[in-house]
Amino acid sequence: MSIVKTEILTIGEFLLNKNLLIPQFQRPYKWSVRNVIQLLDDVQRFKGNTPYRIGTIVIYKENETANIVDGQQRTITFLLIVKSILANKHSEIRNENLKKLLSSIEANAFVPKFQNEKSKKNIQDNFREIERRIANTDEGLIDFFLNKCEVTHFVIDDISEAFQFFDSQNARGRDLEPHDLLKAFHLRELNSAKEKISEKEVAALVDTWEEMDTKELSNLFADFLFRVRGWSKGNSSRYFSKKDTGLFKGINLSKIDNYPYTQIFRLIDNHLNEKKQTDEKISFPFQLDQAIINGKYFFEMVTHYKKVFEQITNQNTSLSNDAQGIMETLNSYEGRNRTGDKYVRMLFNCSLLYYTDKFGEAEISKAIEKIFIWAYSLRLTYQNLQLASVDNYVVTDFNLFKKMREAIYKEEVTTLELPLIQVDYESEKTAEIKELFLKMKYYANAK
Repeated sequence: MSIVKTEILTIGEFLLNKNLLIPQFQRPYKWSVRNVIQLLDDVQRFKGNTPYRIGTIVIYKENETANIVDGQQRTITFLLIVKSILANKHSEIRNENLKKLLSSIEANAFVPKFQNEKSKKNIQDNFREIERRIANTDEGLIDFFLNKCEVTHFVIDDISEAFQFFDSQNARGRDLEPHDLLKAFHLRELNSAKEKISEKEVAALVDTWEEMDTKELSNLFADFLFRVRGWSKGNSSRYFSKKDTGLFKGINLSKIDNYPYTQIFRLIDNHLNEKKQTDEKISFPFQLDQAIINGKYFFEMVTHYKKVFEQITNQNTSLSNDAQGIMETLNSYEGRNRTGDKYVRMLFNCSLLYYTDKFGEAEISKAIEKIFIWAYSLRLTYQNLQLASVDNYVVTDFNLFKKMREAIYKEEVTTLELPLIQVDYESEKTAEIKELFLKMKYYANAK
């Protein structure tokens, strides 16, 4: 790791760097008023003679430009605080050194520009809140903020290593979700292929990612992408954590040797690049169990599966009466919101996602019927159903995901023979599910 410089800077010293820049690929400004209040409260709480360390800034130095790789959220907030001080308190300050520092920051501070509407709104909302707080701030607190509050400042001269450092630092912490670490990793990988993608395209990829709801994105990875990739290989897949991010790191076509297994991906990549010149819209043919292609295809893959998942959960396709009845029952039966029932619905959705990923809408009604029986047999068999029960069912009892992975024809799934329910516990909350099983003759004692 070629770290050019590591130093502790006061916020005043840090903001004097007129070469700071927020690269286009960075995320929008997402700090909320609550984040700002917490920062200001912390500064107030730790006010005194002892320096207060606020956080880390990671810089990628490119010629004279200091690109902020990590720390842009707090950097922008620092600028908003200084801007508010200059607008509302500058004339009241008596300390000449403090006045000079503020004037120097005003003359030298970089001015970030944002196109993202959420960023603009957050900046406006946060600035109003800061102005309210600054109105009641004394000169001593301003001096403490600029001269005693500090950041750990890392300068790295290689963009890949800068992102790698960001990744490793946050992997040891608790503040970032696994998908945040994956974003950092694939931005680093994307940069190594920059001859094939413009900064505008990079910014568009990141904007699409950031426009996704954070909770929705987290659930997409944890509940579906992670489990389908794991279960299809026969692996236990209960909880998605930082140690599992390797499942979504694969090959970089710009770096890896031209092995036979990578040739198909190179052919597709070359074809898509050729079609891009003609403005013809063709997407990468993603498969959930294929090797991950690092960089832009990772971001496109996530967007793709978000759309596919929305389609299968809404099911706007034409279904048979039986399949339509299953979907309506799953969305309405009394016990559907219990914890165990949610786990089984997740299992059903994962299976349907995997089938659709492989065979599309071909015989989707038959697939829904088969997947329903396989998944909900678990609900009618276990009174106390936990995630461990679902995971064990897939990995050790009957792994439908492996069956689908090995299938060449859809009939290998839609005509699969499933065991009958032998014993079940009686529950009014699953009465409608049981009625469907009886109707479809999947009870050993059904007449």
